[in-house]
Amino acid sequence: MQLYTSPTTPFGRKAMLMLLETGLAGQTTLHEVAGSPTDPGNMPVDRNPLGKIPALVLEDGRTLYDSRVICRYLDARSGAGLYPQGEALWDVLTLEATADGIMEAALLIVYESRLRPEERRHAPWVEGQWAKVARALDAIEAGWMALLEGPLTAAHLALAAALGYLDFRHDARGWRAGHPQLAQWAETIAARPSLMATRPPV
Repeated sequence: MQLYTSPTTPFGRKAMLMLLETGLAGQTTLHEVAGSPTDPGNMPVDRNPLGKIPALVLEDGRTLYDSRVICRYLDARSGAGLYPQGEALWDVLTLEATADGIMEAALLIVYESRLRPEERRHAPWVEGQWAKVARALDAIEAGWMALLEGPLTAAHLALAAALGYLDFRHDARGWRAGHPQLAQWAETIAARPSLMATRPPV
């Protein structure tokens, strides 16, 4: 397999975490790419017409994209069971979607400052994106810690990637304030070998 990704994208890190946790990393060639919505750069637009990463090219030439699709495929292929069976699946998928929403909002804030001319930046829109992050963190702290303290799932990996991205790009926002349980969980899971191996560059 071939994975198109970047060391700075949280969605790519999420896919990398799944590769490592399922034991499939050794069967996958990595292609580091870069681009943005305004300049695709060397993003694999021939593989994913949306111009987004990660994108996973399978041995038969098909390409899977969207991190949730890729993670479901890798889990099914490996039999790792990071997406549980039965009713438990819906909680894992919902928490994964929440983590993905954190990543998306955090990434849009970065785009606003990097891609839009300063005189056209809209502070209320930025704060609206951060409000999504804050609400999601509050909800996880209040209602999802029991799942996070259980066996490893795809939701754990997605949230670890999301919180790592907040540290990487939005550390000044101090997301840990008011979220002591989640902050402790983040410190614990960050010590896993897969998280250590995929830390964004300083």
